[in-house]
Amino acid sequence: MTSSDDQQGFPAQQQEPPGLTGAMDPVPDHGERSYRGSGRMDGLRALVTGGDSGIGRAVAIAFAREGADVALGYLPEEQEDAEETARWVREAGRKAVLLPGDITDEDTARALPGRAADELGGLDVVVNNAGFQMARREGFEDVTTDEIDRVLKTNLYALLWITQAALPYLGEGSAVVNNSSIQAFQPSTSLVDYASTKAAINNLTVNLAAELGPRGIRVNAVAPGPIWTPLQPATQPPEKVEKFGADTPLGRAGQPAEVAPAFVFLASPSDASYVSGTVLGVTGGKPVF
Repeated sequence: MTSSDDQQGFPAQQQEPPGLTGAMDPVPDHGERSYRGSGRMDGLRALVTGGDSGIGRAVAIAFAREGADVALGYLPEEQEDAEETARWVREAGRKAVLLPGDITDEDTARALPGRAADELGGLDVVVNNAGFQMARREGFEDVTTDEIDRVLKTNLYALLWITQAALPYLGEGSAVVNNSSIQAFQPSTSLVDYASTKAAINNLTVNLAAELGPRGIRVNAVAPGPIWTPLQPATQPPEKVEKFGADTPLGRAGQPAEVAPAFVFLASPSDASYVSGTVLGVTGGKPVF
């Protein structure tokens, strides 16, 4: 597991969105060698959007090692990463289902939970992890309508569409876990549209927890800080990548493997049976309130 004694910052590098894991230096730690399960999700069936890489891959690996079968939603151009994630899920002895598609398209997003349920024989957990940002711009004046559309549709619209479509499959003991961000609390000027969606996700999480609680469905969110995923070299200027995460109290970026246990906790019907409407920060010391 990564520690504060490890490398601070990263070599300058750049990819084009959505970014791929193999081109990163260093390659992120998704818990491939470190995560040990203890049966906290035995027999559950989970859908993880953005499940090909980064936090999504770490969550899929952790869920599988906790006993869950996993359906992975991802963009078709991320097939290489998705297949690697599926390999780790299957090595854990669980079923992995690959569901490529662009969830900024409403029909594609709404079809995703049904596709997952058909392949897995049902659905117990939905992880709305897929997200997009773009920080390669000078200021607010440079934010384009196309960028706004992609950010809002990926981060917020798709979350709404997928969660709505998942409800017929969810019931007592089910869980929805949304991926928020420290940006909801400490927004960066270069991420005005992205930060806005993450603040909205926090509000949506609390609202859905109130509405779905009577059905026995828990809704929570995880708010990661700076985490080393393909999204960073694919959307940040190279000079920012070099200092990525250095402004946290722990002095470094986190690894996807360090975020996944928060998703496991919130998805677990035993560990978090009375936890709903919560935003759990995994931020390297940055305050979440």
